[in-house]
Amino acid sequence: MKHSFLVVLSCLLAASAHAQRPVRYVDPFKGTGGHGHTYPGVTVPFGMVQLSPDNGSEGWDWCSGYNYADSTIEGFSHTHLSGTGCGDWCDISVMPHVAPVPENAGRIKVKFRHEDEHSRPGLYSVKLENGIKVFLTATEHCGVHAYSFPKGSKPVVLFNLAFMINYDSTTESSIYRVNDSTVVGYRYSAGWANVQRVYFAARTSMPFRQIRTWNVSHFKGHKGTKGNVVNGELQFNDLDGKPLLMKVALSSVNTDKALEALNEVRDFDFKQVYKANNRQWSAEMNKIAVKSSDDRLKRIFYTALYHTCMAPVIYSDKDGYYKNAKGETRKMNNGQRYTVFSLWDTFRGLNPLFTLTQPIRNADILNSMLAFYDENGLLPVWDLSTWETGCMSGYHAVPVLADAVLKGTPGLDAERAYKAMRASAFQSIRGSKDYVKYGYLPQDKGGHSVTVTVEYAYDDWCIAQVAKKLGKIDDYNLFMKRSQAYRQLFHKTTGFIRGKNADGTWAEPFDPLLTSTEWKSMYEEGNAWQYTFFVPHDIRGLAEQFGTYNKFLLKLDSLFTISSSVKGESAPPDVSGLIGQYAHGNEPSHHIAYMYTYLGQAWKTQKLVRTIMDSMYHDRPDGYAGNEDCGQMSAWAVWSMMGLYPANPASGEYVFGSPMFDLVTLQLPNRMSFKIATHNNGPDHPYIQGVWLNGVPYTKTYITHEALMRGGVLYFEMGDTPNKNWGADPRDWPSSANN
Repeated sequence: MKHSFLVVLSCLLAASAHAQRPVRYVDPFKGTGGHGHTYPGVTVPFGMVQLSPDNGSEGWDWCSGYNYADSTIEGFSHTHLSGTGCGDWCDISVMPHVAPVPENAGRIKVKFRHEDEHSRPGLYSVKLENGIKVFLTATEHCGVHAYSFPKGSKPVVLFNLAFMINYDSTTESSIYRVNDSTVVGYRYSAGWANVQRVYFAARTSMPFRQIRTWNVSHFKGHKGTKGNVVNGELQFNDLDGKPLLMKVALSSVNTDKALEALNEVRDFDFKQVYKANNRQWSAEMNKIAVKSSDDRLKRIFYTALYHTCMAPVIYSDKDGYYKNAKGETRKMNNGQRYTVFSLWDTFRGLNPLFTLTQPIRNADILNSMLAFYDENGLLPVWDLSTWETGCMSGYHAVPVLADAVLKGTPGLDAERAYKAMRASAFQSIRGSKDYVKYGYLPQDKGGHSVTVTVEYAYDDWCIAQVAKKLGKIDDYNLFMKRSQAYRQLFHKTTGFIRGKNADGTWAEPFDPLLTSTEWKSMYEEGNAWQYTFFVPHDIRGLAEQFGTYNKFLLKLDSLFTISSSVKGESAPPDVSGLIGQYAHGNEPSHHIAYMYTYLGQAWKTQKLVRTIMDSMYHDRPDGYAGNEDCGQMSAWAVWSMMGLYPANPASGEYVFGSPMFDLVTLQLPNRMSFKIATHNNGPDHPYIQGVWLNGVPYTKTYITHEALMRGGVLYFEMGDTPNKNWGADPRDWPSSANN
């Protein structure tokens, strides 16, 4: 077998040398349809500017401002959220028109066809029905526009600072002339984040004839309730067929800083800006090289990898200065400040992926969480524009920081991080006091009591591991005890984790299929079927609650085979992508397919991971089973297609699934690489027959972060029938808290 291993690997390596540039497989339209909620426009990896079209429609499927099912564009704004379930941002909307816009026109939408719309990393273009051609690209803090107007136009560029979607509304705005080619201004708004301030500066390649401004608070549909809301229109003389270029820079501090940011684009060479942008995306895509004869798989993989670089995003200026939601101007000691922390989603797979794909940037991301703690006294739950939205449950900055501390991430002060983590564990809000008092959150004391309890229990396990590493043994014992809170809510008769009141009685009525958006429901965005399995730190401890491992495995089997019916008049649309009651379209289920491996049935994990990938990920606009959620839906695919997943995100263990490529080459720091090679792989060969690490037989069903970072080759022999003996020995199972 060793000889076969070397022969197969040498052939794969030779073939990979001739691989196409990975960036060509990225399709920014994937996720813009259905309920994916991504945007098709341009940004650099993690950039402050996300320049993209907005349809001018509102509703849940327009959380990014755009949905592929729509056919109009109202403007091209410079900030967007990728894949979220709430709609906000879309700041500094700009739209070219063929004639001046009447002051009382309200919202003007222009039709377009998808045949006239194109997008690739770093370049978006569309031809509007009125004949205007639009091309967009971007740098870190600056969006670059190029417009071609049809003959007979009276060219204008409208700055629609009143533009808003969903929760958001402009509270005050301003735009004024600096010279005949430069304007500056700002937009203040309230929405999902109650305080948002965006400052901008714009410069055109040709002088404008005049700027016309007007107050738009009387516009039909305008939701601003205070302050002056001003729009501005740049009017140009006949451009004689020449394209008009414009760069728009953003700052969170003031307009002077925005003017400085214009220097990121030294001239108006649109092509050079696009090429530089595309090179940045190429560098990101080149971090993981895959070999496969199936281009569809490569499109799914690289588009997913692309979406893992959409959040969090830079919030500070180039020099590290930023103004937070409190109005305080601060400076990061080193690096940049980030915002858009969808931690309830991303702690599961995206943030662990960053420890591999973003080894330098990750320190800035982590220290941004600690900056938030310094400013607010607690780590972020869902940080948007440095405002705590309080969205979703748990204190899931904790597993992100714990994972980083346990992996020894450079640039992170472990003691400082631990102090912040401990503060979250003893906060006086979000049900924490009752959770500590009773050992669980009673249903009659707080909403989403089951979700809060199981998520706090996991977060506390993470704190315990850091306490142990730092030698804080009393804290280790305290938090390990708290990490068992899920046991308090396990109901042996029904086999579900369910709500319990403060007096110890079980909350009634109880229906394991019931899910609700009501605050007093037991579960947040899910039901008893999904949340009974959220004990990623103690999977075998959970299994013991059923009496035997086999009884637990039967329950786990039934999760995937029971009816997909979801009950509840206010059932959230997030519970989607159903296989039985497994809901891949929402994050609480993301580790569940890997649970079989913790109990000796790794072959079931392998089959399910392939089934989920085949049915929930596609190379088309509706290619995601649910909200993409700032990179988590994509991170699951990136991990799983490689053949690994951090089922317990802070354990430092990557559980084997079912690798889908012939060869994966993961670039590591210090010019090292880790390769994952397969033989006899294919759509109908999902089962692992055997594994070798650097040519030596390997029986573990996971690999540690430490071992992966040493580099080498992990080799999988695949087959079309399960090898039920592989991974059956308990000595080879991933770790569980108590056994």
